[in-house]
Amino acid sequence: MKPILVLILMMAAGPALSASGTDPTWPCIQRKQPHLSLGQMWAGPVPDAQTAELARDPQIAALADRLEQRRLPLEEADKIIAEFAGDADNARLTALMQAIFDRIEPDRSALIDGIARYGRKQVDLSKMIEDRRAEMVRMEQSEDPDFDAIDAEERALDWDQRIFTERQQSLTYVCETPVILEQRAFALARSIASHLE
Repeated sequence: MKPILVLILMMAAGPALSASGTDPTWPCIQRKQPHLSLGQMWAGPVPDAQTAELARDPQIAALADRLEQRRLPLEEADKIIAEFAGDADNARLTALMQAIFDRIEPDRSALIDGIARYGRKQVDLSKMIEDRRAEMVRMEQSEDPDFDAIDAEERALDWDQRIFTERQQSLTYVCETPVILEQRAFALARSIASHLE
């Protein structure tokens, strides 16, 4: 692989590797926000200790387990929430939101941690590629070049670059997953809040 091609590919990856203003290893375009707070999405009554206790009620817990699942379409979730709201007061609606949040937030935070690890591995791999490129230049400029060793280094460089590029291509999906969870939490909060009295 030509050194210039490696440089071009690494430059293209540069913005993704430095998209976060506070974490240089954060690989996503989206700003890194490790944790959400319920107050960011919930405009209803402020949850308290009694709400947390009510959120563990088996009916509410089972409903939250179902609603937080991404495979459940939001239109269907709205219907389920409306049915629950038919005989639920504000306390039970707030507890439902608390229960949903208590499920989505840890999942999202775990994803953020995983993406951060992913970003650090990409930075490490980028450095390894740059080191291999420099080693190839050194080997090619030696007085008695070992062409077999140069070919082996070039194959290793090609392999590392392929891995780096494939990981960069899957980054869009990886980075979107926390956003999808966040959007679901907001949508469910809006749906539940619409039934508050």
